[in-house]
Amino acid sequence: MIAYIDTSALLRIVLREPGALDDLRSCDALVSSELIAVESARTIDRLRLQGALTTTESAARLRAINEWLEAIDLVLLRPPVLSRASEPMPMPLGTLDAMHLATALIWRDRIGPLPTMATHDTALGLAARVFGFDVLGT
Repeated sequence: MIAYIDTSALLRIVLREPGALDDLRSCDALVSSELIAVESARTIDRLRLQGALTTTESAARLRAINEWLEAIDLVLLRPPVLSRASEPMPMPLGTLDAMHLATALIWRDRIGPLPTMATHDTALGLAARVFGFDVLGT
């Protein structure tokens, strides 16, 4: 199985939260927007600053994120992705979710089958279903 993984799914795994989609490790391939790296790092830093993670814990989580990123095919935020994310959507969707969805749609259109979206974001999951993705995590 090839799956698109968004930041919420990666962070739940890395932060060892309940409901993490640990079985994503067995996917044939994972795809995501390069946005996942920035969103993940910002979240870990925010948790450190809020005292939810120690400096040592945050460093360990960042290492885990980087290990995952090495196994994910990252799609660059190029004009076609930004343009697709700017188009009207059939439901309300925030900017970052629209960029994740646009990345998955463009991958599917240009590269080939991408049947699954892994996300814990309700809005992104709903939008992905509207566009024909099977959704894991929501």
